[in-house]
Amino acid sequence: MRDPVSPPPGSATPAPGAGTGAPDFTPAQRARGRALRRAQLPWALGGRLAGLLLTLLLGLTPAGAALVTAAGDLFGGSRTAEVLAGAAALVLLGRAAQLPFAAGARTVRARFGLVTQGWGGWAVDAVRGLALGLALVLPLAFGLFALTDRWPDRWWLPAAGAAALLTAALSFLYPLLVEPVFNRFTPMAPGPLRTALLALADQDDVRVRDVLVADASRRTTALNAYVSGLGATRRIVAYDTLLSTAEPREVELVVAHELGHVKHRDVLTGTVLGAVGAAVVVCLIGLLTGWGPLLSAAGATDAADPRVLPLMAACAALLGALSGPVQCAVSRRVEARADRHALELTSDAEQFIAMQRRLAVANVSDVDPPRVLELLFATHPSATRRIAAARAWQAAGATGTPDGATTG
Repeated sequence: MRDPVSPPPGSATPAPGAGTGAPDFTPAQRARGRALRRAQLPWALGGRLAGLLLTLLLGLTPAGAALVTAAGDLFGGSRTAEVLAGAAALVLLGRAAQLPFAAGARTVRARFGLVTQGWGGWAVDAVRGLALGLALVLPLAFGLFALTDRWPDRWWLPAAGAAALLTAALSFLYPLLVEPVFNRFTPMAPGPLRTALLALADQDDVRVRDVLVADASRRTTALNAYVSGLGATRRIVAYDTLLSTAEPREVELVVAHELGHVKHRDVLTGTVLGAVGAAVVVCLIGLLTGWGPLLSAAGATDAADPRVLPLMAACAALLGALSGPVQCAVSRRVEARADRHALELTSDAEQFIAMQRRLAVANVSDVDPPRVLELLFATHPSATRRIAAARAWQAAGATGTPDGATTG
């Protein structure tokens, strides 16, 4: 479903407000974005809350310990069986608790014309995600309890180092192992757009392996592009929906933004920070699971007891929830910097604004959400803030952005 007041795909119609003084978004477009946000928010927040509450319930009461014991008994009752079956049970229950909310959010997005995939395909994707989760969690649980068995009191020291290394490895391997599970990627056909995108990368002194097209239209009408991977795995990826809808220059602006992340080493920095964060979380979990009252509440004896698994999961979930707003704040600043990089690389504020408007309208974004929601959950500045920052950069004579213009 396309917004009746938006320009048709491929249209060269300028964005409202482009050099006219008119608003960038019509009242209908603003209202539609707000309506989607209001309809989707209860499902999104409900899913997060349900997952967190279930994890805390299992981790802070004997219910989780009983679950691990029962799951292990089904497979022989050995310590290894308890570790693997208990970890699998926690993953399965967590996904089951969030599944109704994910389905509700999908229903809302379908009502707004953002979903092209049937329920069967959605279910297959859910199974794929579950399989990936189990493939990651089970070896981690096995390795973790091998460490707790060998170093009952200081297991978290080697575990922290292993968590940091694994985070770095996954960042490198994600585009090779995970992305192909959900999308098919084909090389972009030779032509002016591919040449222009590679020229942008060359101009930016960024080496990319290839320019790929993702078959996102099998699932959504949303528009996107990104640069993924590190070193030899780095590639520019554009959604086929973006290529079929946006003007070529707008596609270039999207990619210029993504190149900004590479130029400023955001992926590498994010990987390093993620690795450090993973190590810190493991250390905190080690300290928390060594505290007698918590162990008693969870029905476990020590960190080497498989029944401590739900408590570890609860600590990790709680730490993740508490750090979420900080991560979002950092992300908004990083995205604002990438916007500025795109403007400096292309010197084309008008097309940048047109691109931001097209993305917001096509993705049915709330272009000016309540500030509290933006602070707590938004990983990107709102569309109105990004457009305002572009105009401020333009007004400054393309010499830089005034202080405060690009804050998220």
